Amino acid sequence: MRRRLRHSRALVPALAASALLLAAGCSSPPSQAAPPASTAGSRADASPDSTDRSLTVAAAPAGTATATARPGSAGGKAHRTKLSVSSYDGKTGRAVISSNGRTGKPSSAPPASSPTANSPAPGTSPSASEAGPGTTPETPHRTAVGDVIASAPAPGAPEGLLAKVTKVIGETPEGTEVQTEPAQLNALLGDDTAKGSVPVAPADFDIDELLPDVDVSWSRTRDTHIGPEGATVPLGSLRLDVRTDLPSVGNATASASASASASVEGFVQVAPQVDFRYGGQGTGSTPASAYLGVSGDWTSGWALKGRAGASAAPTRIPFATLHADPVLQVGPVPVVVNLDLTLYLRISGDGKVTVDVEQNLKGDFKAGGTFGLGQGWTPVSSADMTSTPVKTTVTSAGSVQAALGAEASVGLYGSVGVVADLAPYVRGEATGTVTGTDDVFTFDGSWAVHGGVDLNGALRLQLSVFGTPVLQRNIPLGSVHREWKLAGGETS
Repeated sequence: MRRRLRHSRALVPALAASALLLAAGCSSPPSQAAPPASTAGSRADASPDSTDRSLTVAAAPAGTATATARPGSAGGKAHRTKLSVSSYDGKTGRAVISSNGRTGKPSSAPPASSPTANSPAPGTSPSASEAGPGTTPETPHRTAVGDVIASAPAPGAPEGLLAKVTKVIGETPEGTEVQTEPAQLNALLGDDTAKGSVPVAPADFDIDELLPDVDVSWSRTRDTHIGPEGATVPLGSLRLDVRTDLPSVGNATASASASASASVEGFVQVAPQVDFRYGGQGTGSTPASAYLGVSGDWTSGWALKGRAGASAAPTRIPFATLHADPVLQVGPVPVVVNLDLTLYLRISGDGKVTVDVEQNLKGDFKAGGTFGLGQGWTPVSSADMTSTPVKTTVTSAGSVQAALGAEASVGLYGSVGVVADLAPYVRGEATGTVTGTDDVFTFDGSWAVHGGVDLNGALRLQLSVFGTPVLQRNIPLGSVHREWKLAGGETS
């Protein structure tokens, strides 16, 4: 079942929601987002001579339109405009750009591909695309060759658009039709710098529930709870509860018994945020530094009961997918971040051990990629989590491992840059001698239950959207692996 949860469109069903992947403290609602690292964005946007080049990074307000820049031209610095993308065709790169207050009639102005197409007439004010950053954003103007456009999600570009105009095709009733090619973010940000982290609101996620028994919960206000009763969810966090049976083992008679089948039930609660940094112009057209990542608070609790089927390779069972396209306002530029999460169960074992294990886990995680002129792209990954055993029982010899994890991807304007897989798990094992049958047996030996967390992933080619050199191959994030003993003992 798909749940489309866009609070800006007031599409909030009875079971609403909001999901690599972020640091502690992002449980506040969108309107209470943590202050950005810098508050000098308005000065950097308004004064071309300002010595403070830092831009504010914050959640973009509703109705954010576009920013344009014309690199290499006088007054070509990025600025807000009233232009909007009426339509975009990703296969051909053609777009229709409209301006506020258009009459819908074709313009008699000279073709924009001409060097003088957008030159102001003698005695008139320059258009917004030619004027300096302090120009009133409401000033309408036509799109011209060389313009770099950054747009929030728009028709045909649901993940945002970052493109350069290479040809003006002509006027249509909807606006100016243009040919575009992909552009880089440094063409808009130039010498400015920016750093900040923005929480992703639960209501901004579209959620597909992939199993029958999945419930979604979040808190709209401190007094309004969305989802099943009894699930306490802090503001800014999204919770998904799941229950499913696992493959059984043995013959038909044995599989009907409690010792020959297994089930997993539990919940994941996550408060994700997007981390963004741009370090200004470096050498040539390459920025001095950049960072893109996902981080957040994580809480989960789950129970594994019974005896799961034998599987040398882990069996992965996705139970929900989540997608959001939060828009960061980086100075005048809308930067669209694409965030996807797949929540899953994973089970492996030899089909022999029977367990009754419950575990609670809490912590935070971070995954991303950082760029520097000296070292290029390097991975960033960390996971700091602790767990508490609620119940631990292991009978019969064998081993089993179950994880309740999330795979996350984060990118810009439809290009994936970072993929991370966070998998907190519980592992049970027993050694000894078993006598008897599946229903009546005696076990004499030792047993132990361990908790742990794995974090893996990779940086992707598409991180070149910053204007950095194209990666020739995926770069592994580097494996984070921690394990700790929850319980153990002897039995007979």
